Amino acid sequence: MRHTLPIAPQFYVTAPQPCPYLEGRMERKLFTALQGDGVDQLNNSLSQQGFRRSQNVLYRPSCSECSACLSARIDVAAFSPTRSQKRTLKRNAHLERRATSPWATEDQFALFRSYLDSRHADGGMADMDVFEYAAMIEETPVRSRVVEYAAPGSSKLTAVSLTDVLEDGLSMVYSFYAPDRPQDSLGTFMILDHIKIAQEAGLPYVYLGYWVPGSQKMGYKAKFSGLEIYHQSEWKKMTDPAQFETASHPLSTDPIAEQVANIQLPEHPIHKKR
Repeated sequence: MRHTLPIAPQFYVTAPQPCPYLEGRMERKLFTALQGDGVDQLNNSLSQQGFRRSQNVLYRPSCSECSACLSARIDVAAFSPTRSQKRTLKRNAHLERRATSPWATEDQFALFRSYLDSRHADGGMADMDVFEYAAMIEETPVRSRVVEYAAPGSSKLTAVSLTDVLEDGLSMVYSFYAPDRPQDSLGTFMILDHIKIAQEAGLPYVYLGYWVPGSQKMGYKAKFSGLEIYHQSEWKKMTDPAQFETASHPLSTDPIAEQVANIQLPEHPIHKKR
């Protein structure tokens, strides 16, 4: 047996770009490569500190003007569906769930393109082709699943989620769905179904990505009971969205060097058998 200490990852910052959530502001991201020994430990540790995965990179917003992009997760034990969410579950109860290995298909890409063209035609992913889509799905060094939803006996997909399996929960990396069925609230349904999956697997959390105070695009996340927000280096229960409004203030962000110094890395050695 070989004992290998994990190599400390190197952190970098992207160049500033226009923020998609707060007009007139610039965003940048703090990121590190997800590679080598100990990728699962690193993914688990940084996900618990507000980072998200994109292929083989872990990133977290690190803007100079604010810290409004806050990581959100649902405490499964504290969740209780609202009447509206119960109706959403009932409307979509006929859909079958299929969890597969992270492998891209033509059916997935067709739904993905339809979703982008309808919902995010001017977004950063609008020009993605089939090869870039395949890379998004398949280039994962950690335990991931593609969760597909379709009507019984139908090959036409209704919704899809790329999901990572963490030591303490499920992380919904990216989700998309049929854009011509707004009355079915398919995005909400997938979150509700992932809560059910986490409950069945005994996992305490479902990670939802980022939430921005005051953003209409992100407002649906605040409707889930048991929601927690990663703010000022700790997870806090969402009791009132207004309690996080100060995160959009220009003085709410720490210097990059201080942010990196406060990141907790996996402490234990990695044990690999030869």
